[in-house]
Amino acid sequence: MRKDIHPDYKQTTATCACGKIFDVGSTKENIKVEICSACHPFFTGKQKLVDTAGRIDRFKKKYGGFDASKLV
Repeated sequence: MRKDIHPDYKQTTATCACGKIFDVGSTKENIKVEICSACHPFFTGKQKLVDTAGRIDRFKKKYGGFDASKLV
């Protein structure tokens, strides 16, 4: 491998929206995630409402001005 081209890999914390904090290795510091294994329905076995409205709003905000007719 070439020297001095790779980012520094270090121990940091990942914080979930549910409040759980994980120690992970990463090139970034203080990672924030929306959902983790402690609150995801697949891992917990409980069906609960995930914030779909927030995800839909972010999608509409990001692609709201997109016009497919201009692609042709």
